[in-house]
Amino acid sequence: MQQLHEATAYLKQTLQDFRPEAGIILGTGLGALVEDVEIEHRFSYADIPHFPVSTVESHAGELLAGTLAGKKVLVMRGRFHYYEGYSMEQVVFPVRVMKLLGIQNLFVSNASGGLHPDYDYADLMLLEDHINLQPTNPLIGRNLDELGLRFPDMLEPYDLRLLSLAEEAARDLNLDEYIRRGVYASLPGPMLETPAEYRYLRTIGADAVGMSTVPEVIAAVHMGLPVLAISVITDLCAPGKLKKVNIADILRTAAVAEPRLTAIIKTVLAKL
Repeated sequence: MQQLHEATAYLKQTLQDFRPEAGIILGTGLGALVEDVEIEHRFSYADIPHFPVSTVESHAGELLAGTLAGKKVLVMRGRFHYYEGYSMEQVVFPVRVMKLLGIQNLFVSNASGGLHPDYDYADLMLLEDHINLQPTNPLIGRNLDELGLRFPDMLEPYDLRLLSLAEEAARDLNLDEYIRRGVYASLPGPMLETPAEYRYLRTIGADAVGMSTVPEVIAAVHMGLPVLAISVITDLCAPGKLKKVNIADILRTAAVAEPRLTAIIKTVLAKL
């Protein structure tokens, strides 16, 4: 808690009267949303006390404060992953700081592999549930009572109102054909899965798979923070659709889907 308060105090020195209403985490290849933000303050992760530093390609490593769709927002250009060598407490540290700064809703995006046979490149999957296959989670250890209860309920990890608003936004924007709703499986990575692992994940009920998001969502639920999470389907993992993929392929597909993702997030924000 001391580290969280030190990071929060550092940011408040600059933010002053800035009161953020929402936090946004931008996943791999999904950073273009910042072009629509009226930026008031910009912080390098390296300058914020106790913040980890992004080490992954396409994760810029900046926290931005500004206005998007008429709402004050904090935007993370780049997130942290367990596979980078960080602890789960470090992975979710920024989410906890944003909550202490006053955000009331959290928007999370990621690039993921589509396990559902009907999914296609650049589809957007609204997360309605998840399967946590990470080796640990950010609530292991002594509970931080100031943040939340020891045993948070995970019946609805993704806020039903935000999900409804996202589907409504897709209809308003004529993006229905790209919208899915499904279950996200989170694995540690950094390697992609084998064909047998993809079949296993589909068997246990996953529609998409990635290496992030779930730790942040667990931390958010622990703090009573409503979450909307959206996966951009950047590669296809269903039988018959599998092929070798590299980061360049993922970034190209993410770039196709990014304007749709930005439009939905902006529309949901405007409706809040």
